[in-house]
Order: sequence, then C-alpha cells, then structure tokens
Amino acid sequence: MNWIMSAPVTATPSSSLLNDRWDVVISNTLVKTGLGFGAGVLASVVLFKRRSFPVWLGVGFGLGRGYAEGDAALRSPTAGVRTVKA
Repeated sequence: MNWIMSAPVTATPSSSLLNDRWDVVISNTLVKTGLGFGAGVLASVVLFKRRSFPVWLGVGFGLGRGYAEGDAALRSPTAGVRTVKA
C-alpha cells in the first residue's frame, strides 16, 4: 500500500498575526460599543427622561473608541501582545 502524506495546511506567521490582531480589534470594538450602549441606556433612564439620544451618543463613543484603539493596534508592531512592566 502506498501512503501519501500531504503536509498539513498551516497559516503563515504573518497571516496568523494579522488574524490575531483582527480578533483583538473586533472583540475590543464590541466590548466598547456594548459599554457605551449600557452607559447610554443608564443615562437615558436616570437623567434624560428616557430619550434616545444618550443611547446613540454612547454607542457612537464606543464605536469611535473601538476604531481608534483598533487603528493603533493594527499599526503597532506588537498589537494584541500585552506586556507587564516590572
């Protein structure tokens, strides 16, 4: 019997790094947007008599913050790598 072993398909290090960076960017943006939404709902209920503008403002701030941090993460050579300074 002839066993033909093919090499497993693996991602190249650069694409793996880019995928890891995108995972960090997307998850960070979703978290920031969710926090902005929550803060907007809370402000809407407590301060603004249930008007909708604080919710949209919070979502906008969350998306903007996620975009800014994602842009910085994709431009950084060590994106997604968290270091602790001793």
